[in-house]
Amino acid sequence: MRLSELAAEEGLNPTMLSRVIGDLVDAGLLERTSDPHDRRAALVSTTAAGRRLTERIRRERTAALNEALAPLSEADRDALEHALPALEALGEQLKRRCG
Repeated sequence: MRLSELAAEEGLNPTMLSRVIGDLVDAGLLERTSDPHDRRAALVSTTAAGRRLTERIRRERTAALNEALAPLSEADRDALEHALPALEALGEQLKRRCG
């Protein structure tokens, strides 16, 4: 993905994103290469270490969410599940407004 696309998608300042990307490259989690179609642009991709870290974070986040949801009644869990599309739409709306 091009850095400019990533900044736009995430609603981030491109300069700040570039600094963060540099730190992640230095940590071996991302790889930055030149765009073969536009040498002024950079492409970013995850490394094997970056993919492993991403999966570990997802597993830990899922486990924490499951633990937090466990005490809720089935009706409350169902209500949360049904609210997810509206919450996702709200998040997208806020991203567009702030971006």
